[in-house]
Amino acid sequence: MNEEKKFGLIGKNISYSFSKKYFGDKFHRLMLKDHSYELFELDEIEKVLEVFKKQNLKGLNVTIPYKEKIIPYLDELSEEAAKIGAVNTVLIRNGRKTGYNTDAAGFEKSFKLFKKNHHKSALILGNGGASKAVQYVFEKMEIPYETVFRNGDLTFENLTPDAVSRNTIIVQCTPVGTFPNVNECVPFPFEGLTAIHLVIDLIYNPNETKFLKNAAAQGARTTNGLFMLEQQAEKAWEIWNT
Repeated sequence: MNEEKKFGLIGKNISYSFSKKYFGDKFHRLMLKDHSYELFELDEIEKVLEVFKKQNLKGLNVTIPYKEKIIPYLDELSEEAAKIGAVNTVLIRNGRKTGYNTDAAGFEKSFKLFKKNHHKSALILGNGGASKAVQYVFEKMEIPYETVFRNGDLTFENLTPDAVSRNTIIVQCTPVGTFPNVNECVPFPFEGLTAIHLVIDLIYNPNETKFLKNAAAQGARTTNGLFMLEQQAEKAWEIWNT
């Protein structure tokens, strides 16, 4: 009999999680009866130490708000995770815990599907773990960007329609508008958007956030974070199985 292999997701308010169903379906398709996937709802990051003690735990996904906070609890980081400063995938092998960032690979694949030649500069909304993966991808692709967040030079309060119109890529990286708070939306001067804008909201539940609805009403091209999420999950699966 094969050794049991356990995987899971750590985060907060993760009952709606994409990952459990995604990997559960994958295990079923591949007839991996010895694989399981569990949700680890943690109210504080210190409790990850209890998760690490679980027998036959081979890998974890990490989501909000622990992508940065988990780093001190790991033994090493991949080059990408170290540069980004955020981890969304953990490989556990021979007692060592290695952090990776597959958000960057997932976002890059998703972004390349939609990017056009006139998409030359970006505004990134938020400065958490997901935002840092997007920043990493734009630096790699040599796309100039500005980050909009509460303590930054550019904030949601001083962001102007003119700044929006100058930057034809907008990436919404905050959790605002995620289910069940589907009527919430970050403050944003939507009147600065045009038909040549590409607006990406990394949220996937709901399928179309209030932010995307408002952007689409201005004629902008919009997409959510589902394809990115699928791609980062596949990259995590690859890491766990190499």
